[in-house]
Amino acid sequence: MTEYCESRFSAKRRKSIEVMIGNVALGKNHPIRLQSMTTTPTQDVEATVQQSIALVEAGCEIVRITAQNVKAAKALERIARKLREAKIEVPLVADIHFLPSTAMEAAKFVEKVRINPGNYADKKKFQIREYSDRQYEEELQRLYEDFSPIVKRCKELGRALRIGTNHGSLSDRIMNRYGDSPMGMVESALEFVRICESHGFKDVVLSMKASNPKVMIEAYRLAVARMNEESMAYPLHLGVTEAGDGEDARIKSAIGIGSLLFDGLGDTIRVSLTEDPVAEIPVARELADKAMHLWTSNGASNTISNEKDDIDPYQYTRRPTLPLLLGSGCPAAEREPPRVIVAAQKPLAAWRDIKTAVLRVGSRLRDAKLEGLLLNMQNDEELEDLSVLQRELGNEVPFYVVELASSLKLDNLRSHSWSRQSGWIFLRKFTVGDETLLKEFAAFVRENGLILALDIDPADCDALSSTLKNIGSSGLIFTLSQPSENLHPIGSYRLLAQTLKDLSIEAPIWIRCNTANGVDYRDYFGNRLLEASILSGSLLCDGIGDLLSVENEPDLARATALGFNMLQGARARISKTEYVACPSCGRTLFDLQSTTQKIRARTNHLKGVTIAVMGCIVNGPGEMADADFGYVGGSPGKVNLYSGKKCVKFHIPETEAVDELIDLIKEYGKWKEPEPDRELAERS
Repeated sequence: MTEYCESRFSAKRRKSIEVMIGNVALGKNHPIRLQSMTTTPTQDVEATVQQSIALVEAGCEIVRITAQNVKAAKALERIARKLREAKIEVPLVADIHFLPSTAMEAAKFVEKVRINPGNYADKKKFQIREYSDRQYEEELQRLYEDFSPIVKRCKELGRALRIGTNHGSLSDRIMNRYGDSPMGMVESALEFVRICESHGFKDVVLSMKASNPKVMIEAYRLAVARMNEESMAYPLHLGVTEAGDGEDARIKSAIGIGSLLFDGLGDTIRVSLTEDPVAEIPVARELADKAMHLWTSNGASNTISNEKDDIDPYQYTRRPTLPLLLGSGCPAAEREPPRVIVAAQKPLAAWRDIKTAVLRVGSRLRDAKLEGLLLNMQNDEELEDLSVLQRELGNEVPFYVVELASSLKLDNLRSHSWSRQSGWIFLRKFTVGDETLLKEFAAFVRENGLILALDIDPADCDALSSTLKNIGSSGLIFTLSQPSENLHPIGSYRLLAQTLKDLSIEAPIWIRCNTANGVDYRDYFGNRLLEASILSGSLLCDGIGDLLSVENEPDLARATALGFNMLQGARARISKTEYVACPSCGRTLFDLQSTTQKIRARTNHLKGVTIAVMGCIVNGPGEMADADFGYVGGSPGKVNLYSGKKCVKFHIPETEAVDELIDLIKEYGKWKEPEPDRELAERS
């Protein structure tokens, strides 16, 4: 497979062609463009106009509006006219799914038409059949005949097309040949692109959306690699579809969109939130700013001498590691979920404050528990404080990570009594010239049943290679407290993983989300949520990472929750209920925000259960492939309930639907009663 990006270590922007969306230029060297979508009924012209204006005022550069039928498409004329009368020149995009006639009408009034290949002029009845090569070609010919009219119309009127593949709505033909896979998503889009090219039409943008960031990342990478093979360079529209709401949605969006931006991919982005669409713009702005900062910085043109990378970017595989027991009940291994570490961020002399903060974690969190506690030791006198803290906390903390100042002597650590019953990890930075010290530390931890975390820049590994080979993998963890020179943080960890593989070292890797491993600190979320999500999510989706710490959040409970939420967002560790929720649009058949919150309030204690909340079914039941249950708008005031992709309850009155969903969960044996709120019980 052709490489999908110029470098996986330093950010180098992919070279795409320029596509004009009205007066907005996309691709090439133009800034990343921000998009959103209206949630008002399209035929409510005034409401749609007002929401479009609000989006533009928030910084939205391209506005998408659903056109579910010809009547809605005709309403686009009045919407466009009213916006232009208000001196709003924002390009409009018509969102089309099933009806070619709607696309033909909408193209008269908007600057771009988005079509979903799985829905547009293709069969999707979820039938299992084998297509012979001849039958497959006949289907492609039918597709050519049905899709060509809108291509010709867009070419004639100077409109652009977005070919927007969705993981949940692949056609029967694609599903039966490629399966429910990223490759199927890519081939579905390229079939339509080839039809565009056959008519000499190049104003095309591609998207490969999924609610699972892993699937989404792989699909975009494959799309670029396949385009490279066919000498195509169309711009990319990035987005994680049905990300949901709140913090979880922002984490998933940052993982999916941010990972690709750091690889140099992406020309326009949309963050899909089940919230007011205006809320999407600040998140998109932050992600775009970080990418542009990387792409235009002085280091962007630099690279490493050998960009060897053995990770398969098109298929997820967890990096192999030797099992390592970090503490009671906390093994680290490739078949184990990544472990979460939180930083105390107080001196050891303040052990009473640290103890209070640790105990509060247990009372405040239901879905996560503190596993590793990161402490900083600056001098020998703090050894006694460390012992006191460990005695006071007892079994509350499975393992401790002690970051040692470079001035601390190994002899002082040797003189202290370390309990083998407690998990102790010593973190120290090693660099060129520390060969002897590294050997001594490795020998010390192994003699005492302890663990050594090595903070080593991959650039220094060549000089330390013989020592690293000699000490091997057992009892060791590797990490980076800051990125290598000229590499972004993700690239630095990738290089570390490759370096360890070349040295035949299979020790766990610890991802540290700290300020030094950030890119652009103007983060609207005070806790650097997006920075940490991009770094951790990108690496976890590459199969790298056995421990994770969120160190730029001072509150221990908050940092613990963030760590577990980021692991869940990357599908690396499921610790709570997972929600797949669409962001709403004019097709939506109920109020998504309030409905999602009602469902969340009743079900958020169901650890490991995934629930999809969909305003309609245009993105396809396939989007619920990862969901256990689906709550989907079927008709006005009526809801259909799904088990996986199968609809099992039809036309339930909306007033009864949440209760019916609970009954369905019980019927399938996935229900359990919620536990009492521990913090509330303690206060009472």
